[in-house]
Amino acid sequence: MSMALNQTSRRAQLSLRLGVFPAMAAGLALAMLYAISAGRFDVPWIRVVEILWTRAWDLSGSPETMDERIVELVRLPRVLLAAVSGAALAVGGAALQGVFRNPLVSPQILGISQGGAFGGALAILLGYHGVVLLGMSFVFGMFALVLVGFLSRINGRTEMLTVILAGMIVGAFFAALVSVLQFIADPNTSLPAIVYWLMGSFSTATWARLGLAVPGMAFGLAIVWLLRYRLNLLALDEAEARSLGVNPDRERWFIFVAATLMTGTSVAVAGVIGWIGLVVPHAARLIVGEDHRRLIPASALLGATYLVLIDTFARNLTAAEIPLGVLTALIGAPVFAVLLRQHFKRTGAA
Repeated sequence: MSMALNQTSRRAQLSLRLGVFPAMAAGLALAMLYAISAGRFDVPWIRVVEILWTRAWDLSGSPETMDERIVELVRLPRVLLAAVSGAALAVGGAALQGVFRNPLVSPQILGISQGGAFGGALAILLGYHGVVLLGMSFVFGMFALVLVGFLSRINGRTEMLTVILAGMIVGAFFAALVSVLQFIADPNTSLPAIVYWLMGSFSTATWARLGLAVPGMAFGLAIVWLLRYRLNLLALDEAEARSLGVNPDRERWFIFVAATLMTGTSVAVAGVIGWIGLVVPHAARLIVGEDHRRLIPASALLGATYLVLIDTFARNLTAAEIPLGVLTALIGAPVFAVLLRQHFKRTGAA
């Protein structure tokens, strides 16, 4: 009897967790529809649906009316870029937390964000934008990862503690370099641009920028998705993982490279947006559990929804657009505190 009840309970929990994903997908669709319709020039959501439906059946045409131009040329690429960036940052955080077996880990721990920030700030200081800024942010993000790998590899092995310490060192180094660039930048031209870009914004989103950002983010997401089973094994003790046929060193670096692709590309197109890779995976873990086969897609959906809504609030709450990094910190810190408190209450009760 007890066994039957346990099996029934497990089936109910599984059904509940499987039913969560359609709800999350519907929530993301509604958030994107709201984001496209809301703004200083409001477009009714029914009109938004009509415009998108018409364009889906006629890709050769061009927007003619004001609301069509706003939806197709301004808001749609911005909303899509915010959604993809949110998914990438959240999945990168979830993957790193699985590798480090620590829910408090975020992409910033490897110095990737700081490296990408330095590359973008250097491009702005030199007067470059667009593709050059994207390229320099990605290159320095990858360079930060290479430095972490070089510093953390001792006697042919890479230990988790040395990776964390190396990430802290590299992150502090690039943060200092960003401060140097701000110090020498022209206070009337490049300095305001660097400061605003570092705080995060999708205000420069275009279809061209979306096309540049999506390949790197999609490739990183694909790597993590293919390794979702391995992430469950990497969360075990290292000796136990090796006994199950896993090469922890090799597969950790696959995850690190994927996180670099996603985080570095996000920094390149929108600046430094913190807390998403920390808060969202933790919230997803409370909903669907620790299994990365569910945690990865849940983090992607929640991260996309969260950043789409945050970006919508950033451009609508005040006359001047609020930097994303400010909002994600103001909202993320107390939300994370509440989630963390609830998590420890539940685990303590168990």
